[in-house]
Amino acid sequence: MQFLKTLFWVALAVAIVLFASINWHAVTINLWGGLEADIKLPVLVLGAFLLGFLPMLLLHRARMWSMKRRLEGLERQAALAHPPAAAPVGPATPAAAEPVPEPIVVDNRTAPNA
Repeated sequence: MQFLKTLFWVALAVAIVLFASINWHAVTINLWGGLEADIKLPVLVLGAFLLGFLPMLLLHRARMWSMKRRLEGLERQAALAHPPAAAPVGPATPAAAEPVPEPIVVDNRTAPNA
């Protein structure tokens, strides 16, 4: 699975490099007040992507942080409302409470005469 993930990222990087090398042309952008800016097309595309992606990434991170804080608070409340069950009082095992006597072996044979 790691190989497929690496292969995907390498293929994506190659596609981006090919796009950038083929489209490395200056593009004129008309700004306010009659200003014009010449910028390379791949830089413009990357800037537009980041302009749309970064605010959404920051919004997502802020919401995840808020949700984690809320979840931790709810988990704390649940832990206080329902404490874990107490361990049973008394011996840990039945064998520790009362020792079991050893079995008595009775030999019905008579002892040999010496």
